[in-house]
Amino acid sequence: MLKLLKQARTAIAHLSPEKIRQDASRGVHIGLVAPSSASFAEMEDFLIPGSVPHEKRLQRMECVHRAGDPGAPEDVDLVVYSEGIQGPQGTYVFHPGDPEATVREILEGNDDIALSLARQFPAFRRRVVEKTIQSIARENALFAIATALPDVVPNLMEMPWAFGEWASDTAFLTANQVRMAFLLAAACDREVGFGQQKLEILSIGGSAFGWRAIARELAGKIPLGGGLIPKGAIAYAGTLVMGKGLEHFYRVNRPLPDSDRKQVYRAALEEGRSELQRIAP
Repeated sequence: MLKLLKQARTAIAHLSPEKIRQDASRGVHIGLVAPSSASFAEMEDFLIPGSVPHEKRLQRMECVHRAGDPGAPEDVDLVVYSEGIQGPQGTYVFHPGDPEATVREILEGNDDIALSLARQFPAFRRRVVEKTIQSIARENALFAIATALPDVVPNLMEMPWAFGEWASDTAFLTANQVRMAFLLAAACDREVGFGQQKLEILSIGGSAFGWRAIARELAGKIPLGGGLIPKGAIAYAGTLVMGKGLEHFYRVNRPLPDSDRKQVYRAALEEGRSELQRIAP
């Protein structure tokens, strides 16, 4: 246990919350094109709903510009047109009847600013958070089975860190969950860093050994590599539950109830098992 704790501490030392803070704090400016003041207001409410505190809403609105307004910048990061107005290539359309379609279209081609979009504009937050949780859960599942059978994941080097740098999968999985905590805090407009998120990081460290022990037990009982799928599925589920718990905490300032946590874990375990069976049948 002491050896694993030391390995996890070394792994976490590789993380840099500063880079995540920089990515999230980049100001994204959005230009709006609409036929009327009412249409402009509807688009603004989509980006920054009235539930956002007044002072913060005013601050965020400084990055939203109505076409034709005095002082509107010539260049913005994104241009969104009201439905019914044909914009040039490279612009987006606001669909009032299906705002999620607008979110999907914008995020699909803008991975480089997705984190800052989520931080500034709540409309993008849920989808960015979900994608982050799913992505890191999948990384951890693949890494968990790759430590036992590297050929299962031929593109392992595409993961955030090289396989050979880690003394154990526990160290990698723990560090990757801490990275997830940084990303989710940034997307949810919370403070990012070891000191600012010490409770979350302690929770991640404490949970790592529990599901890791279960995975080892399963892998040892099922012969001829049959334990790889359960091992990876447990890594997937453990990471996904941690991510959902963090998202819930950042959204409502309360822990995810135990009953919900168990339900999410059971569903994630099946989801992880299904996905891994497609990769390593």
